This record gives sequence, C-alpha cells and structure tokens, in this order.
Amino acid sequence: MGLKGKLTVEKEIKCHGDVFPDLFRHNPHHLANIIPNHIQSCDLLEGEFGDLGSVSLWKYTDEGKEKYIKTVIEAIDEEKKLVKFKAAEGDVLQIYKEYTTTIHVDINGDDHLVTWTIAYEKLREDSPDPISLLNLAINMTKEIEAHHAK
Repeated sequence: MGLKGKLTVEKEIKCHGDVFPDLFRHNPHHLANIIPNHIQSCDLLEGEFGDLGSVSLWKYTDEGKEKYIKTVIEAIDEEKKLVKFKAAEGDVLQIYKEYTTTIHVDINGDDHLVTWTIAYEKLREDSPDPISLLNLAINMTKEIEAHHAK
C-alpha cells in the first residue's frame, strides 16, 4: 500500500470562476464572513496576501472539530486561475508528512469549473486518506457559490 496519494474533485459553479482565486489568494480573510461554519479565520503571518511564499494561519472546522493549518502559497498561475497551498504546520501534519491543496478554475464560455486537488503523503500506512478535507472543499465550494449567486 502506498503512502502517497492525490484526491481531486471538480465542481461546476454558477457564479463566475474568478471568485475562487480572488478569495483564496487575495482575500482569504473574507472567508470567515462568507462560510463561518467552515472557516473561522485566516490571518496573514508573513508577506502579503496573494504573494508567492506568503504565510497564513487558518482556523477551520473539519468533521465538527476546530483545527488549524499554517499554509505557504507554493504556486500561482494567474492564466490558469490556480493557487497552491502547502501545509507548513497544523493538525493535518499530525497525519500527513506532506500536504498540499490546489484550487484551479477553468472557464469556458458560460461554464465555470472549480477543481480542488489534495496531494499528500501519509506518516503511516494506516493513516486515513483525507476524504473529510475533500468533502470540506466541496461544501465550501457550494456555500461560496450560493453566497455569490445572491
């Protein structure tokens, strides 16, 4: 059994796809107001929001438990509307040796597709796959879409 894995989900949205890279890259601190049952806060620790290498501290809820993660923006591709976060500290690193989340948006005419990719390496073979975190991404997508469709 392998220790490395990748989970991906694609979700079509009705709101404009630019919303996602803008929120998660430039305005993650606004997420606590938009989806407070998932994200309680996002505080900038180093750099500027949206800059490569910037460090943020997120407080979030996963499976009914409050957790935290310190992330570093590891990659940005403005043309592909992509931002990749790497875990530098936090609850996920108690289970995974490495953990990254990538948010990517495809816009084709009126079709807008958000893709979440979670790449990870488990600390132990019996560690669970991060299915709950993928479900968190799906639920956040639905609620962000609903908020922006108002």
